[in-house]
Amino acid sequence: MSARLLLALLLGLGSGASAAATWRVSAGSSLQQAIDRAAAGDVLEIERGEYRGNFRIERALTLRGIDRPRLSGGLVGDTVRVAAADVTLEGLIVRDSGDSLVAQNAGIYLQPGAHRATVRNCDLVYNLFGLWIEKSDDVLIAGNLITGKRDYNSPQRGNGIQLYNTRRARILDNNISFVRDALYVDVSHDAVFRGNRLHHSRYGSHYMNSYRNLWEGNDSYRNRGGLALMEVRDQVVRNNRLWGNSDHGLMLRTMQDSLIEGNLIAGNHRGLFIYDVEYVTLRDNLLVDNQVGVHLAAGSTRNQVERNDFVANREQVRYVGARDERWGGEVGNHWSNYLGWDRDGDGIGDLPYEANDMVDRLSWRHPGVKLLLASPAVQALRVVGRQFPVLRVPSVVDARPRMQPDHKQWSQWRGRSYHGE
Repeated sequence: MSARLLLALLLGLGSGASAAATWRVSAGSSLQQAIDRAAAGDVLEIERGEYRGNFRIERALTLRGIDRPRLSGGLVGDTVRVAAADVTLEGLIVRDSGDSLVAQNAGIYLQPGAHRATVRNCDLVYNLFGLWIEKSDDVLIAGNLITGKRDYNSPQRGNGIQLYNTRRARILDNNISFVRDALYVDVSHDAVFRGNRLHHSRYGSHYMNSYRNLWEGNDSYRNRGGLALMEVRDQVVRNNRLWGNSDHGLMLRTMQDSLIEGNLIAGNHRGLFIYDVEYVTLRDNLLVDNQVGVHLAAGSTRNQVERNDFVANREQVRYVGARDERWGGEVGNHWSNYLGWDRDGDGIGDLPYEANDMVDRLSWRHPGVKLLLASPAVQALRVVGRQFPVLRVPSVVDARPRMQPDHKQWSQWRGRSYHGE
């Protein structure tokens, strides 16, 4: 298409035609001018090339990249700011936002009211925040590659995708890395997070004050924390893989009325960190080769914990409480360090499993005791503690421990520990 014909088409956008049109934007022309002249519902096909500026979209448009054009913000402000509903951005490379945490500079900023926005198959690279989504409902963010300002220290980076005060977001199949938190979710409800890869960040996902969200089929690895759910309720966390994180795989803090099932939690410092959690069901999860399988504290009780496999964790459970916590119910959990037997062959151990004893408590308070764990004196202390209740400490107790794990392929997840970026 000649430059003269392109200019005529762009000028024709102001003619008042009611039907939506598709316009081609060529390299070297003004993208902002094309955006400003387009009518609601129009499609701008942007040819391969580099377009510099801080672009603002104020009506319902589709910006579709042809052969991956680059939109650069020149390291100032937001590269693209969406100020209208029903905007679609696809097939673009959006890069080089500013670096002001105060102004929340982003590659793409969906400001309040940008409902039903779609950002699909874009590369958002070297932005402070990849996507900032504020008070915008029913957005679809799918198939994007998002990387942050990798040369900045973690506290100076923004988040990959930040959701604030939204409803019904769908965050699907994105690959996010080298940001502060890959997904930061605050006061955002009824969302679906599925098929995302979150890695080499502080948290893979960081939830605060958000309800009725589904987290399914995501991979969160080589972060400080895999998934942190805090001050939340009515969550479903299903079939995720949380591995090789330097602190926790899955943090549940101040949570109620939720389901945690079918997750793989491997090679983290703490597989599960549970703090102030009530009325939550944890089932069919595999925790393997973590330094601590579960760290349980602060009144976490009235939960249903059954049919989980705890395999080859250095410490299966670290429990701090004033009384026993009963797990297992009618269907117990599998503990790879269970020392009991199954005389009737029903697959259930004849003796209850107790997760820790007086010797475990001593080793937590005085790590040097671990050097003596194989000594006759320490082993005798462990036996005495079991025989005399006065010396017994509160523990997680599983009355019906299962002799075999459900997850037969657990060994393939050994050796996934975090070793830094």
